[in-house]
Amino acid sequence: MTKIRIAKTLILLFLTIVLVSSVSSEAVPSAEEKTITTDAAELASLKAGLATLRDETNWLWTCIAGFLVFFMQAGFAYVEAGFTRAKNTVNILMKNFSDMTVGAMAFWLIGFSLLFGPKIFENFAIGTPSVADAMLSASDGSFDPSKYTFFVFQMAFAATAATIVSGALAERTKFPVYIIFSFIITGFIYPLSGSMMWGGLFGNPGFLETINFGAEAGKEGINFLDFAGSTVVHSVGAWAGLAGAIVLGPRLGKYQSDGRVYPILGHNMSMAALGVFILWIGWFGFNPGSTTSVDGGSFAAIAVVTHMAGSAGALGAMFITWFMFKKPDIGLTLNGGLAGLVAITAPCDGVTIGSAVIIGAIAGVLVVFSVLFFDKIKVDDPVGAVSVHGICGVWGTLACGLFNMNTGLFYGGGWNQLIVQAIGVGIVFVWAFGASFLIFLLLKYTVGLRVSEEEELVGLDILEHGNEAYPVSK
Repeated sequence: MTKIRIAKTLILLFLTIVLVSSVSSEAVPSAEEKTITTDAAELASLKAGLATLRDETNWLWTCIAGFLVFFMQAGFAYVEAGFTRAKNTVNILMKNFSDMTVGAMAFWLIGFSLLFGPKIFENFAIGTPSVADAMLSASDGSFDPSKYTFFVFQMAFAATAATIVSGALAERTKFPVYIIFSFIITGFIYPLSGSMMWGGLFGNPGFLETINFGAEAGKEGINFLDFAGSTVVHSVGAWAGLAGAIVLGPRLGKYQSDGRVYPILGHNMSMAALGVFILWIGWFGFNPGSTTSVDGGSFAAIAVVTHMAGSAGALGAMFITWFMFKKPDIGLTLNGGLAGLVAITAPCDGVTIGSAVIIGAIAGVLVVFSVLFFDKIKVDDPVGAVSVHGICGVWGTLACGLFNMNTGLFYGGGWNQLIVQAIGVGIVFVWAFGASFLIFLLLKYTVGLRVSEEEELVGLDILEHGNEAYPVSK
């Protein structure tokens, strides 16, 4: 009996060992299976890390580009101050500084949600800070770095549109009234026109982004192109400035009764030239930064065509003034460079270097004749802001319809793109000029728009601000 019990025990022990061994072989992966599982997990983790790194790199690039665009405020301040008289320097600096600060408040309170939110007829809560804050948050209400990055970049663009107005109204505008208009253009005028062309950047495309002109069965139509804002930003500011210059009237002594134009020279060409250099550097944020991404490296190509167009604009203006006036003019040459940069801003993502040079050179010549034209019709624009940002902004926007490598007329794309560009230019002019003209008229006949003759003769620095840019030691 003892032998039988021992045999049974051995059999049970054997069966237990076999069963445990079978279960263990199913539950515990082999060395090879362990390696595969580990590799897949590491690969997924690596992909997630690379995606995060890519996103954060794009955010960093966009913020740096936005900071460059903000720095353009210093460039505008120096260009305008240099092109005007010393007695108004503090006033010019105050206006440009206020465009950045007042504009930031207006854009957050009202402008951002009007520009990028659901269209106003769809949501009557649009245009309030609560809407803007909600738009900038993630779906769970938490901080969304990608949206805040977008906001910083777009706020810099809004400030640029506002500060263009300052140059056209220089040396004769009441400072408090200018602050009011700076708030209005940043909060209402610029965002409402921009929503038609850039609303889709935040998921709410506007009319000109979806116009689909020339669509046929099986064939997509053409939509408006303005990559970085020749019309969206620059022309809007210029048309507002033109309206203000007309309502204000010219500076005292600028136009003589016999038809002669008395040149009122700027006080510091060194300051003006430095301002243009600053603006030029800022444009490398303005145009390449509008990619909002380093993926594919397209920002590098955009930087090259931007620089070449600006260079061609400066040369075009220099040579045409050399021919017309027998000497190359520093002021118009500086404006020629800016004109080329403005013109390439719309088509910079879709043109060759050769096309950029042509666009810039034409802008440089165009700005000279435009400045002379506005003097001829007695519209006093002290720094040439309307010519640089308005006329050359229009030219650059139309150039998309000629030189764009995919849809341009010169590349076999037909007339549709040029027609759509002209429609967009016309709509923006009617809106920006018309709205600004009415607002300036309202300001003129209520609180008053222009300083007194005494203030204009003495200078706005002393009587408007109680300070001087260059105080003489007593």
